[in-house]
Amino acid sequence: MLLATLLALQTSPAIHHGRDGSLSVQPPRLAASARVDGILDEPVWRQAALLTGFSQYRPVDSRPAVDSTAVLVWYAPDAIWFGVRAWEPHGTVRATLADRDNIDGDDYVQILLDTFNDRRRALVIGVNPLGVQADGIRVEASPGAASGPGAGGRFENVDLNPDFQYESRGRVTAWGYEVEIRIPFKSIRYQTADPQTWAINVIRKIQHSGYEDTWTPAVRANASFLTQSGTLEGLTDLRRGLVLDLNPFATGRALGARDATGTWAYDATPEIGLNATWGVTTNLTLDATINPDFSQIEADVGQVTVNERFAVFFPEKRPFFLEGIEQFATPNSLIYTRRIRNPLGGAKLTGKVGGTTIAVLSVLDDETASATGADHPIVSAARIRRDLGGNSSAGFTYTDRVDGGNWNRVASLDTRIVFGRMYYVEAQVAGSATHTDGGSTTTAPLWAATFDRTGRNWGFHYSVTGIHPEFQAQAGFVNRTDVVNGRAFNRLTAYGAPGALVENWTGFFGIEPLWAWDDFFGGTTPIELSIGHTTFLTLRGGWGATVSPSWQSIAFDPDFFDDYAVDRGADTVAFVTPDRLSNLVGVDAGVSTPRFAGFSASFGGGFGEVPGFFEGARVRSRRVNASVEWRPTDQIRVDARYMYSALNRERDGSRLSTANIPRLKLEYQLSRPLFVRFVGQYNAQERDALRDPRTDQPLLIADGAGGYASMSATATNDLRVDWLVSFRPNPGTVLFAGYGSSLTEADAFAFQQVTRVQDGFFVKLSYLFRL
Repeated sequence: MLLATLLALQTSPAIHHGRDGSLSVQPPRLAASARVDGILDEPVWRQAALLTGFSQYRPVDSRPAVDSTAVLVWYAPDAIWFGVRAWEPHGTVRATLADRDNIDGDDYVQILLDTFNDRRRALVIGVNPLGVQADGIRVEASPGAASGPGAGGRFENVDLNPDFQYESRGRVTAWGYEVEIRIPFKSIRYQTADPQTWAINVIRKIQHSGYEDTWTPAVRANASFLTQSGTLEGLTDLRRGLVLDLNPFATGRALGARDATGTWAYDATPEIGLNATWGVTTNLTLDATINPDFSQIEADVGQVTVNERFAVFFPEKRPFFLEGIEQFATPNSLIYTRRIRNPLGGAKLTGKVGGTTIAVLSVLDDETASATGADHPIVSAARIRRDLGGNSSAGFTYTDRVDGGNWNRVASLDTRIVFGRMYYVEAQVAGSATHTDGGSTTTAPLWAATFDRTGRNWGFHYSVTGIHPEFQAQAGFVNRTDVVNGRAFNRLTAYGAPGALVENWTGFFGIEPLWAWDDFFGGTTPIELSIGHTTFLTLRGGWGATVSPSWQSIAFDPDFFDDYAVDRGADTVAFVTPDRLSNLVGVDAGVSTPRFAGFSASFGGGFGEVPGFFEGARVRSRRVNASVEWRPTDQIRVDARYMYSALNRERDGSRLSTANIPRLKLEYQLSRPLFVRFVGQYNAQERDALRDPRTDQPLLIADGAGGYASMSATATNDLRVDWLVSFRPNPGTVLFAGYGSSLTEADAFAFQQVTRVQDGFFVKLSYLFRL
């Protein structure tokens, strides 16, 4: 009824019904303005183009949306305006006063704007019913963002780290909610043409049902989501003006620790720096920085590393590197900006000229990042990608790290070809050249290929990646070399009828062989082989469940044990690499609740047999993961997480290792820009003294001085607490004040003789001058 009233009020015939295929929109250009207050009552809104007729996309596509949504759009000479009316007759609107990018537990709307109309990359402007913002970049088939896998984003396929300047306000009404958005052209990049066509889609998430709706009738049987967008056409005479942002900042850190005499002392390090952004054209941006700060205002989430053989990944958080970071995305993460540890200064150019995306970066790092401790490494990276056809592309990547007389260079070519709507192939070839001061230069290849079918009921994903043992990407994140890794997965999906208990069933059946580099070309048995099946269930009301049985067979790498020896008491003998472990069987399962009005939770766990890599033994594993989010009011949020892992030797049942990591985050949002946060994390990990699985005698490891050291039992019981007060009225203008402390104790969770190891006070003041 209310939607019919809205249609009647429109003074323009520009009504675009998504399910009827009216996806080409010509929004009016109006020399007008409005007050951004979340109330769409000004006369200008009655002249706007209207987008309605939404379809359900998840968990079942191609069905009319259960809840109605209407999006109004028009533009002024200096900004584009959106008004959203979301009807909610079937449940309660979920809305909290949250920090930026923290609305994934609320109802929300995402406006996807592809300002270059290339269907490969879109700005994501997200708002919850109160107008709280969550913005970022969605890249089609992002293969490895420089800020990290997943990029820290909670919206699917969205890197939430980049922030844009726009205005938004919203309000909850008796019939649902209403939101008003103004996006200045000064805040975004777009083509130089006039008139212009932008691609657009709108996503609405309804938490009480778990449904996700889209304005265009997007279907799952498509290799690209962004190609299924509509268009904003006839955009003309867009006035951006001068784009010059100056963002000076000052930080103060006082780090406390005990000196050589045992006295607690603080080392204060006040610093100043500057980030500058110049919009050279509407589609090219030049960024420069002097002494960029890390801006990490809470500890990275704990990860279990007791049985981990390789480096773990952490996302980028520094503002300078986040601007345009999606354009540095490359297959196999050949660009990873957190490799740049403590930069003194740098510059980068990002943008798109015609059908070519350009991203170039050069940074001078601090001598603490140098192998010699005296040089200043220079890290450079370039990524160029050319559009091919409707959604295909070809790319070139180059990185260069020079550290005195040492250097590492990587060059790569890659392509992605989309065809038949549901299919795509990807390929990459890369080579590294590494030179050591006074030594020789080594070269090594990397190659990868993928073939994928994204069907509605049936799909597959087949890929193979080979990395030479001497391949190095010192400006990237390649945490394992000397392998050829294959993956072959088939997917089946079935959909329930409207109102059914099971709305979506998806099963993945796959095999993952992994060969040593030389073994692959010799046609020998894979050193690791995993066969598994995963079932995902989406149940009525937003419940979810998973179950994953698996089977593994693993041969241990002899090189891993080169420095090992066995202590026989009277003498020391070489360690014998254990035999292959086969028939390692395990099961993982999990369940997640809907987003209730003030509560949501997930619980998962697993058990089975896994390899204990540091002994080369068969061990029994038990794993538990749990998370609970409680929102007692629209301003208070409690997030509790717990991770547990235990490994027991199969041969005698003794405990090899245990990890307990609880984490608690409390947030009180006083207003949209102001919040107080507490984070506490306890990391209790212990590992037994390592023993030879054949003889049960103690293991030793070479100490680098011609002798051996005992691999005795280890235990860490570390507690980290962080307090933060944050005032951020807009991206770039912030005031942070925080305190963090690292503590330890002898007995896990005793809390009786807790010793402070290190602490620190942190203050940051930053202001954005937009000229």
